[in-house]
Parts: sequence; C-alpha cells; structure tokens
Amino acid sequence: MSTQAETKAKAEALVPKFKFEKLLNQDQAGRRTSLLGTIDSLPALLILERAPFPSSPDYLASVPTTLQTLKNLGANDIYHWYLANSSSQNPSDETADLKINLIHPCTEKHIKKYSKQGVRLVSETPQIYLERVRPYMQAQRDASRLNWVFNIVEGRTEVEDVIYRTPFDAASLNEEGFLLLPDLNWDRQTLDALHLLGLVERRDIWSLRDLKKKHIPWLNHMKEKFIEATTKVYPSIEADQLKLYVHYQPTYYHFHIHIVHVQLEAGATQATGKAVGLDSIISQLETMGGGDEAGMDRATMSYTLGEASDLWVEVFEPLKRAGGKASQSQ
Repeated sequence: MSTQAETKAKAEALVPKFKFEKLLNQDQAGRRTSLLGTIDSLPALLILERAPFPSSPDYLASVPTTLQTLKNLGANDIYHWYLANSSSQNPSDETADLKINLIHPCTEKHIKKYSKQGVRLVSETPQIYLERVRPYMQAQRDASRLNWVFNIVEGRTEVEDVIYRTPFDAASLNEEGFLLLPDLNWDRQTLDALHLLGLVERRDIWSLRDLKKKHIPWLNHMKEKFIEATTKVYPSIEADQLKLYVHYQPTYYHFHIHIVHVQLEAGATQATGKAVGLDSIISQLETMGGGDEAGMDRATMSYTLGEASDLWVEVFEPLKRAGGKASQSQ
C-alpha cells in the first residue's frame, strides 16, 4: 500500500511528462488556460491558472526591481501602463505575465479607490442628484481631474492609439464628435478580454444623467460607429460579440462608453450597481414621456459605493444618519 509521500511524488511526476497537443481555451482574461495533450500516450487535460500574488511584504517590495522586461504601452498625464516579465525564462512581449498600471503622482482619491473597503448600495433620487450629487460632480471637474481625457480628445496624447474618430478640428470641438481607443486596463493582446473606450468631444455631458431624448440619434450613431470600427480593426470579432455600457457612478465626469468582448470576465466593473447597458439607456430614453429635453436626470438610480469614497462620506452617509433612504449594507 502506497504511503502518502509516495502518492504525492507520483502525482508530481505526472506534470513534467505532459506532451502538449492543442490549446483548448483561455478564459478569465487569459489567466486560465486549458491544454490538451498526452501523458504516457494517454489523453490528458492540463488546466493552468495563475496563482494569487503572495502577500509577503518582502516579495511585494521586490517585484518592481526584479522585472526581467518592462515595455511601456502608453502614458498620459499621471497614468502609465506596461507589459512586463517577472520570469527570466525567454522574456518577450508574447510571454509577458504582468500587466502593470502606474499612477504617479497619485492622489488620496486614488488611494481610497484601490483600497479594500466595505460596499454600500445607494438610491439616488432626482432630488438627491440635483441638490447633492451634481454639485459634487462640478467640484470634481473644477479640481482639474480631467486633464488626461482632454489630452486625448484634443489630440495631444495617445494619437497613435486612436482606432476611430469623427473628423477632428483642434480649433473647435465637434458637439457630436467622438473617438475610440484601447482602455488602459486591456493588455492589447487577449482578444477575449478586449476592452475599448469611447470618448466624446463635447464637455457638457458629464455622465448618463445628462443624456436626453434629443441625444438618441447621436447615441445610436456612436454605437454603430464603435461596433463598426472595432470589428474592422479586430476582424476575428463579430458585432454580436461586443457589449457597450457606461458606468454610474463613473470614475471621471466626462461622458464615455466602454466597449468589451462578451467573454471578458464580468467583474465588479460590469456588475449590477455599476454598469448600465447603452441599449438600456437608449430604450429608457425612447419610452420616457416628455419632449426632447426629458432625460435621465428624471430617473432614480441605484448603485454601489465604497465606504471610503467621497460620495459615500460626503453625501450618502450623512443622508443615512439623518434618516433619509440612502443605502443598504452589502
């Protein structure tokens, strides 16, 4: 009868004997890979999945200084993004195992966003939006947090990354103008994890709250052009493999649309309480009563907020303490 040590040794000896035949699938944005092959002439499946990062401070401190390769994919204002190799074995773009985003110098707002925190579900009525949230949005815009967006829109940075844009005149922004480029969170290689960003030129639409019935033709036109451009640049992707959505609340208050592959793992950024489908917004506007000026500022919006976020601390937590119907714990 085999001892436990013998059983473990026998199991560990199997993996090096695996002979690769075919890649079956990659999912979780390329972090899990299923391979078909043989071991001792018998069929075998080998599923490779990247383990979580170790939490050891010594390890985490060493990562930036021990990278074997580091390739910058783009830089705009305080934002930088890279592909890197943490292993010395045949380092190249194709074998890059790290996608790195760097924010430098970062702000207290960035630190809060990326810190672990509790989450609340809040209900934003038209009145709360008008009296509390809209002034908050204005303050964020006044704090010059949109420089990186304006750099792109005005053609000062990331020009070579733009996949599509309407006719552009730097002297005067086109009220119906827009452009499309890769989102900084995409590695630009894994098509099943494709993530593009559509930015509008106009500056009077900060979020979906500013959309009105009169914008329906423009929204439909943008949707058509974004899908058309994406399938042209990435011909292996078809129109019904794309979904378009916006965030509410968005990270920044300049209207933008996310275009992603339907197989992109739906994490928190695509979850209910964060993402709102573009088709759903258009349909809601179409069925809304009133004239052309009727819009999304009439709707009550429910969404999630981190407990460290300014919106929770400055708006919704005080409302809750005062007895207003603001949130539910998650």
